[in-house]
Amino acid sequence: MTNGTDILDAVVVGAGWAGLGVSHALTQRGLRHRVLERGRIGETWRTQRWDSFRINTPNSQTIMPGDSYVGPDPDGAMTSGEFVALLEDYAGRHGLPVETGTPVTDLVASDGLYRLVLPSGPLWARNVVIASSNQNCPVRPPFSALLPPEVQQIDASAYRNASALDSGAVLVVGSAQSGGQIAEDLVQAGRTVFLATGRVGRLPRMYRGRHISVWLVLSGRMDIKRREILEQGPIPGRPLQGALHTISLQSLSAQGVVLLGRLTGVNDGCLSFSDDAGEHVRHADEGSATVRSLIDEYIARTGIDAPRAEPDPAEVIGAVLPNPPVRSIDLAARGITTVIWCTGFRGDFGWVRLPNVLDAQGQPLHENGFASVPGVYFAGLPFAISRRSGTILAIEEEAALLADDIQCRLNA
Repeated sequence: MTNGTDILDAVVVGAGWAGLGVSHALTQRGLRHRVLERGRIGETWRTQRWDSFRINTPNSQTIMPGDSYVGPDPDGAMTSGEFVALLEDYAGRHGLPVETGTPVTDLVASDGLYRLVLPSGPLWARNVVIASSNQNCPVRPPFSALLPPEVQQIDASAYRNASALDSGAVLVVGSAQSGGQIAEDLVQAGRTVFLATGRVGRLPRMYRGRHISVWLVLSGRMDIKRREILEQGPIPGRPLQGALHTISLQSLSAQGVVLLGRLTGVNDGCLSFSDDAGEHVRHADEGSATVRSLIDEYIARTGIDAPRAEPDPAEVIGAVLPNPPVRSIDLAARGITTVIWCTGFRGDFGWVRLPNVLDAQGQPLHENGFASVPGVYFAGLPFAISRRSGTILAIEEEAALLADDIQCRLNA
């Protein structure tokens, strides 16, 4: 650092939808900043999605701040490639100062400023927005290390298609969005699929003439605040949802997927499961019924002229459960050669060396995206402010909130 002109108003780390949304808000306010991206714009969307992947939000809601949807298919679902193209176009149209291939290896506080270490040297800023996501490092249960070495193990982020896997049956562990969609992709490719289920909710894709995500926004369901959600217990995972059609545990079972209970352990090549697959089906049914009932109430209260509810084939079909329940599986005897872990993600924040910014597990400590250290922010985290946080639906409001605070700090 040599003089004041070398100090930026802000640095944004990460050039996904969250980082670009924040950059747009900073640009609107005339603030000097740079967006640093370790790879390319939308890197995780390029490298951590399978071939048939589609975004769960409809096209009409997959829009960046300041944009609106004008296409012919508002209820359609973008591929990951289409979404990356959207992000690149957005950055180009708005002249956002994105620097790709620029990883940040260290972030420390120094003399009231923040020092970021880049391959080219240090960079100084008065504020830092961390928009690198907490959903890019896959998490596996510890007992995954006990699986036989001949069994191929991959994470949801590494799955591409059925033909890329070893021949043989596949066990998918986890029945939320990724697990359910990957299990369907595999069974439709002709593979024998076992699915270790969990206590996860479910959403129909369409309901009463509109995409479910549209109803969730209109009814205020996505505006429920983080504090209110926490009062009801731990923050739940995102429910099982299909991008092109409704996916349910029972619809998967009708296609031939073998539904298992929760995976509880591994011992000498054998996997053990709880006897709760039926309970998981009922839990998802109840979750979907609750959401549909809330939408019905909203429609009645506001007088919206919506069509009557029609049965969704994926929700009314009966579940096919093993009888007796499968409590143990010998991988070799069942011909299972691949295990796909759809068991969640965490963020890689090891480069953040600031006190009281990360918890004991190295994950963000924040309130509505504001770290306890002034001038440090997190953007794009799930449930950061409300239920919509962590989706592209939230970034316009969240980016404005962070950018306004940065501007106030600079003017103080």
